[in-house]
Amino acid sequence: MPPFHLVRSLRSCGRAWPPRRTAVALKPRRSCASAAAHGMEDLLRRTVPPLPAYETRDKSPPPPESHGVEFMRFYRALEGEQRPQFLERLAAEYGVDHTGAWKLSRKLLDTQTRDVATVLQAEDRLRYSLTPRYRQLLSHISRVEGGVKFLVDLRAEVIDISASGAGDSAHLRDLNGTLKSLLSEWFSVGLLQLERITWQSPCEILQKISQYEAVHPVRNWTDIKRRVGPYRRCYAFTHASMPGEPLVVLHVALTEHISDNIQSIVREFATLDSQEDVNKINAAIFYSISSTQAGLQGVDLGNYLIKRVVRELQSEFPHMSQFSSLSPIPGFAVWLQGMLGQTQKEGSASELLSEKEWREVEEVTGAVPGGAALDALRRLLASGEWVRSEQLAQVLEPALMRLCAWYLYGEKRRGYALNPVANFHLQNGATMWRLNWHADTSPRGVTNSCGIMVNYRYFLGDTAANSAAYLQNKVITASEQILGLVAQFQQNSKL
Repeated sequence: MPPFHLVRSLRSCGRAWPPRRTAVALKPRRSCASAAAHGMEDLLRRTVPPLPAYETRDKSPPPPESHGVEFMRFYRALEGEQRPQFLERLAAEYGVDHTGAWKLSRKLLDTQTRDVATVLQAEDRLRYSLTPRYRQLLSHISRVEGGVKFLVDLRAEVIDISASGAGDSAHLRDLNGTLKSLLSEWFSVGLLQLERITWQSPCEILQKISQYEAVHPVRNWTDIKRRVGPYRRCYAFTHASMPGEPLVVLHVALTEHISDNIQSIVREFATLDSQEDVNKINAAIFYSISSTQAGLQGVDLGNYLIKRVVRELQSEFPHMSQFSSLSPIPGFAVWLQGMLGQTQKEGSASELLSEKEWREVEEVTGAVPGGAALDALRRLLASGEWVRSEQLAQVLEPALMRLCAWYLYGEKRRGYALNPVANFHLQNGATMWRLNWHADTSPRGVTNSCGIMVNYRYFLGDTAANSAAYLQNKVITASEQILGLVAQFQQNSKL
């Protein structure tokens, strides 16, 4: 017979079973969103270290490496809207201690009548307090294997999230700025390696060079072989923390004269197996520069790559003195359609084309004068059909050339060139040197810039002064050809 206390216990269990429905109401399960939010909060609380006290900022031990690895693994597992939510939480809840910063700013004001050392220390304390808490986490992640690449990709996602409207808070913009600041330090020019890409380079590098080419797409392996072969050079910046990843790539053609069309550079196969004749190499043409990492947007790499490549080529070809780009003009066709649409509304089409040019357009297209001729011109430009008509191309050449010159030279954003490619080369100190008609007759070239390309010439003795004039005073250095076309536009449009 079992002891009394066991019998009593069993009886009580029996009374409780089966349980009443009202007594066993289970706790509701967390929703997926709630569970995800809890997981985010738990992860951030564990992995984002608190900002060390000012007095111990240089003595505090770093957090375990496992925290950075765990953060990376957790983030990569997030899907869809979870990533913007996670980044928003990181940026908003683990950023600057605003209350502490406010108190220190008050203390700084109170020290203004005291000695310089006291003021400087108060400033330093305030500066330290403005460090976002998550900055330490980002710095620790950069020391983990694959961490720098993770942060580059993370910033690319932050940029995409802001651009798409999925998240564009002040906190997220601050996170973007912090990432950019850190990446600018880690990818400073002194920490980059210049690498020449050849046919003997690893297959993975050649494949990435082909994939990243954004200006003139690579068609096949024969195409990439020629672009790294005789009379061609391909250079890339690499970083020790991202092995096998080209950061920015520059393609160069070695020519006798400054090229005026891209077909002779990217579609000519006669040089595939030829031997270079040094006597035929007088100019270096930068015909494509592509940034491969979206997360390094705003980190100045292309400017330094061109300068390093110039020094490299001068060392290989001491007699070389001509350095120029052959650049596309993205956005010109869109701008032109906008201008034609505006003049159509305002009834001022004669400001873009002269009366003689409009008569020639009407004659070639068979359109009646006025709005019909303008509509016909807009359709032809949108379709690219005008290129197939030698007569129409001849009619449009003077108008499109002066309009393009004005687009590059006269259209501004905050006082600087509206066209991003122009802005890049002008910041580097190049001269807007020559517009080239029928320079890119590929469908892409005709669609984007009516087949026109431009040379930005690098006169090495003048680049520093040109760059300073542009950046400080917004002055564009241009050749007589460019200025002459701009003057024609101004005269025709009565600006």
